[in-house]
Amino acid sequence: MADTLTRRSPLHSHRSRLAALPPSASVAEEPFFSMVDLWVDPAGPGAGAAANVLGVDALPVAPSTVVDGPDASVIWLGPQEWLAISATRDGEELEAALRAAVATYGVAAVDVSAQRTSLRLRGANARAVLAKGCSLDLHPRVFGPGDAAQTMLGHAGVVLMPMSDDGTDYRVIVRSSFARYLADWLIDAAGEFAITW
Repeated sequence: MADTLTRRSPLHSHRSRLAALPPSASVAEEPFFSMVDLWVDPAGPGAGAAANVLGVDALPVAPSTVVDGPDASVIWLGPQEWLAISATRDGEELEAALRAAVATYGVAAVDVSAQRTSLRLRGANARAVLAKGCSLDLHPRVFGPGDAAQTMLGHAGVVLMPMSDDGTDYRVIVRSSFARYLADWLIDAAGEFAITW
């Protein structure tokens, strides 16, 4: 008899603990996002071809920024490196579409969907939770939608993206191998907000 494999997210064992957090500092995994690393010369024709596949006007060229399309977001990681993420497109399909569009331009596109997972931190105390383990200035006037930062959060390397104008909603992308550690850290950091007097 053949074994049946069931896809599991890196945080499947943490669901109930994450669900127990208070609404003012809630954390939920966004499992199975498609993620594709893209390396391309931003001044060359490959960048435009890649942007077209991703549904954005252009790849972001300013450091620490993100552009959103109808079904994908593209995060600037370095001078010639981006991370495309999508909740609706399949990673293999996205990689194949990018490779087909940019094959003649010396561009690399690699499906890294299993490498990372995404968490969503929401609530009135979301910024306070992040501030416990992140040295960035997270105030919405300097770090808002359209920004993305590669940084450390509780000693784990993450990509941090503000999703709201008021500092109450953040996406945290972390390597799968650090996901449980970071979830434990976030549960501990958000714990004080569950206390009522």
